[in-house]
Amino acid sequence: MAHLHRAGMSPSKIDLLDAWVPTQPWFEGPPRSEGTADEGLRSVAAFRFDDPAGEVGVETIIVATPDGVQLQVPLTYRDAPLAGADDHLVGTTEHSVLGTRWVYDGTADPVWAAALATAVLTGGTQAEAWFEVDGERQLREPNSTVVG
Repeated sequence: MAHLHRAGMSPSKIDLLDAWVPTQPWFEGPPRSEGTADEGLRSVAAFRFDDPAGEVGVETIIVATPDGVQLQVPLTYRDAPLAGADDHLVGTTEHSVLGTRWVYDGTADPVWAAALATAVLTGGTQAEAWFEVDGERQLREPNSTVVG
């Protein structure tokens, strides 16, 4: 289960992706012009996998470009830098509950790779996501469904 926090992130996930995605070699589309009112990426859906150790956030966000192309962007969130993965750092963000988070391209993170392989090989699904409200767990309805 993925424990979600009702928290702020600065910069937000979509702001990090809006700056990072257009710089990737797999991105096809017009570059976003700095300082303009160009519409950037928008979040369409997301799903999470569990890290068995409970240390790394494992999420895949589906984003849409202004011209409607949808991209699947796997991410991991860590409380410290991932050794040897500097080239795969999407950015850092300040989480109002958890503190500084290092956000990585999930394809370069062994925790993401293991979570994906587990889902594929076992027919697993995304993790159930929940918030704690007044001391009780409340499930968040998924906005996407993933089955291995």
